[in-house]
Amino acid sequence: MTRLAPKPMKAPEIPIQDAEAEAPDPLVSRYLDHVRFEKRLAQRTFELYTLDLQKLQANARQAGVSLLEVRHTHLRRWVAQMHSGGRSGRGIALILSGWRGFYTWLGREGLVPGNPVQDVRSPKVAKPLPKALSVDEAVQLASFEVGPDAGDPFLEARDQCITELLYGCGLRIGELVGLDAQASAGARGWIDMQGGDAHVLGKGEKRRSVPVGKAALQALRQWLEVRSLLARPGLEVGPALFINQRGGRLTPQHIRVRLKQRSQQAGLATPVHPHMLRHSFASHLLQSSSDLRAVQELLGHANITTTQVYTRLDFQHLAKIYDAAHPRAMSDGAGAKARPPAVPAPPETPK
Repeated sequence: MTRLAPKPMKAPEIPIQDAEAEAPDPLVSRYLDHVRFEKRLAQRTFELYTLDLQKLQANARQAGVSLLEVRHTHLRRWVAQMHSGGRSGRGIALILSGWRGFYTWLGREGLVPGNPVQDVRSPKVAKPLPKALSVDEAVQLASFEVGPDAGDPFLEARDQCITELLYGCGLRIGELVGLDAQASAGARGWIDMQGGDAHVLGKGEKRRSVPVGKAALQALRQWLEVRSLLARPGLEVGPALFINQRGGRLTPQHIRVRLKQRSQQAGLATPVHPHMLRHSFASHLLQSSSDLRAVQELLGHANITTTQVYTRLDFQHLAKIYDAAHPRAMSDGAGAKARPPAVPAPPETPK
């Protein structure tokens, strides 16, 4: 009996948007050097740009064109493929933004006649509001204390100080981990205890100063006392303000894990992440002051339109109060749950 040879298996197709990374095109390498050293992008943003341009390069290779030959029709097809593959409209918009910047740079270099990404749009999606805690929830988290027999005093003092600074100053997670215990020429950030200011290095390598409240300063003093006890022979403690038990600087991921755990211990229904405290800081300031420009400066936003999203949070807060308190509001007691989210027109930019 003759045995039939098995049919050769066909290699599975790799979706365009998930194609393996290849050696970067020289133009891509030059552009990444440009955004890293001249535009001084944050490390995480630079990493995302790199991944997005790897996708672009893989797409162009599979389409049989060079990066300089990519046209509007190619890009529309790739957007459709990403969308059908399950990528969100927001994710596609971020990728297109990275590609658009690349072709803008190529145009300035005189390498392409126009930007093929200019009129390509991602699928429309509703812009989500940032998640913020209520004032009561934020105070509950900030004032939470683990019992003396329930936790490590080192971790408790450190995590309490981290929580107070994130909520009390509205710092980004990168700004927080970049703080040193003392000011120096090489420090990315530090806290002036006498002046009550945090000096941080934000996005785009821009420095700003943020007031530090009494509660945060008190938590900082307690943490510095505990931190000083860690120094001992054989253990080198680095310059970072927030360190682990081995003396090294905390990572953003470590802080995310600790904050989530702390919010659960404090009895909050929603797991809290660092940026949620930044959103809460901005939202609560705006509810009290209505000073959009001041909030913009404290957050370190380059454009006030970025800050205007908090006016929508503020309006939702007022709508909930109305629904709960006014006798002619929702009659069934459903309150703000039954009310569709109302979003007012953005306020005029102050001159």
